Amino acid sequence: MGLKFLESMSKIRKRSPDKARARSLMAASEKTMRNVLKMQVSDETATIIFRETYESIRQLGDARWWLLGYETNDHEASMEILKEERITHSARLEKLGRFRTIRNKANYLGEDIPKAVAEEILQFWNECGKEILGKLKKEVPS
Repeated sequence: MGLKFLESMSKIRKRSPDKARARSLMAASEKTMRNVLKMQVSDETATIIFRETYESIRQLGDARWWLLGYETNDHEASMEILKEERITHSARLEKLGRFRTIRNKANYLGEDIPKAVAEEILQFWNECGKEILGKLKKEVPS
């Protein structure tokens, strides 16, 4: 999805770039993941781990938008911007749409997330999320 399309669909809106807000979102993402990674993945914790990891990834997308001077109005835009990141495992960024669907089913339909899917998003975080966070931190040193 292009910038003009996202704007026309009111998924993003132009703002002034805000490094402080981006930095805050990155810090929140990092803090959440420090705690999530301490949790044991089980059938009981899988949904919590997945949702919190998803949220941390989404916050990185929001941080990227704020650096570009945009505010997001939905998760789709937050995830779309991350698909443009140039990272080692860029092809894996295509999983973001599927993760959004899984998260929505858990949040809005009350579906449980299987342990294997929680493990998958944690692997995604380790392979992609950490690298994106590192890139963003280099762009906005604290």
